[in-house]
Amino acid sequence: MDETHLETLLNFFKVLANENRLKILGILSTRECSVEELATLLSVKEPTISHHLNHLKSLNLVDLSIIGNDHLYRLNAVVLQAMNKEIFAQEKLPFLAEDVDYTAYERKVLSTFLDGERITAIPSGYKKRMVIYRWLAEKFEFDKQYQEQEVNTIISEHHPDYASFRRDLVDLGFMARERGMYWRTEWQNPRLDN
Repeated sequence: MDETHLETLLNFFKVLANENRLKILGILSTRECSVEELATLLSVKEPTISHHLNHLKSLNLVDLSIIGNDHLYRLNAVVLQAMNKEIFAQEKLPFLAEDVDYTAYERKVLSTFLDGERITAIPSGYKKRMVIYRWLAEKFEFDKQYQEQEVNTIISEHHPDYASFRRDLVDLGFMARERGMYWRTEWQNPRLDN
């Protein structure tokens, strides 16, 4: 995980995890304001507004322009949009969970519904059932065709109802069947695979 990217994201959420800062951004998105004006609009003291503006400036979310004696703040929409693209783009979000062990759930399901190599129960939930079927499908080699009796034998080593499992493996797309021959397929389900 890119620590700089993560730090930026954490700072972004820390800065915006405040109602008054969000209100300040909302106000500044419609017009320039001074500290005094923001303090009046939000009914808080000017030093509090300055404190909030310093946090927002740390992320470059607000710009300051000085006109005579007036210090006016405005939203830096360009930075906000760039941050949105950089941090919150869907293709970039997976880095947030790159250290997650995605096999932990499968291991938990398998430990619940298997006793060694035997399936002890068929889960009622869809995702859990798919874990069991995927595990069972892995008992078959790719690039090898099996006669129905061979499929029955392999399945019966793991559960006595080989006919139902054989039919489900085909119906769910883990295996294919043609003219009495079976073979394992490259099963993919975007709802389950990571």
